[in-house]
Amino acid sequence: MFPPSFDDLRGRRVLITGASSGIGAAVATAFGHCGARVGVHYNRSEDQARQVVADVQRNGGAAVPLQADLSEQGSGRDLVAQAQQHLGGIDVIVNNAATMVERRPFETIDDDFYSALFDLNVRAAVAVIQAAIPALTKSEGGGVVINTTSLAARTGGGPGTALYAATKGALMSLTIGLARELGPAGIRVNAVSPGVILTRLHERSTSREILERERSQIPLLRHGTVNDCIGAFLFLSSNRLAGFINGVVIEVGGGR
Repeated sequence: MFPPSFDDLRGRRVLITGASSGIGAAVATAFGHCGARVGVHYNRSEDQARQVVADVQRNGGAAVPLQADLSEQGSGRDLVAQAQQHLGGIDVIVNNAATMVERRPFETIDDDFYSALFDLNVRAAVAVIQAAIPALTKSEGGGVVINTTSLAARTGGGPGTALYAATKGALMSLTIGLARELGPAGIRVNAVSPGVILTRLHERSTSREILERERSQIPLLRHGTVNDCIGAFLFLSSNRLAGFINGVVIEVGGGR
């Protein structure tokens, strides 16, 4: 008999970075539906994070807000320590925190802009995974890491986002490499690669003209929503449904 979908996520301890809005918030709420215990990470958006916590709890899960500025060195380790303390351990890491800052022509990029992108989009993910390895190896049934990359890693990104795309490409390569390195310890490492998903990131940095041009290139002829991304994260988190899936990148881009 086929097992109930995602039933094995009940009680799993999940840390989601960048969970106060967008894809992270939607995924956190979905884990709540599955009865998981969720660490909702945020940096400055405390009110939004607490709303996500309330949504998780209302949907049957348990949750706690966890603050950290992941652009600062050492903060990834501190965040993982907070999560372990409040959740009693960690079974699943979702590295979702990221920034585009803004669209900027490549010739105008300076060291500060470069650091802002790589410090959060790559270095913070590395730090969180490193700090969580001891907890993940103790996870019953095996630990799980899911990195949120982007279709831009494969396409090179849109106007003014080449460096952002490069950070996501680094995260994609890291996913594949760590799947091999951490697999023997019972830790599966995969990634979800969203296409154009309508979130605040695009509201801040993408014009209507660019959005419309990108929409016309999607075979389904629509942009994605945060709810379109949920299933991929839950599936990859389930050791019952995806226990032999490792080093895989699932694209959620409407076929673009």
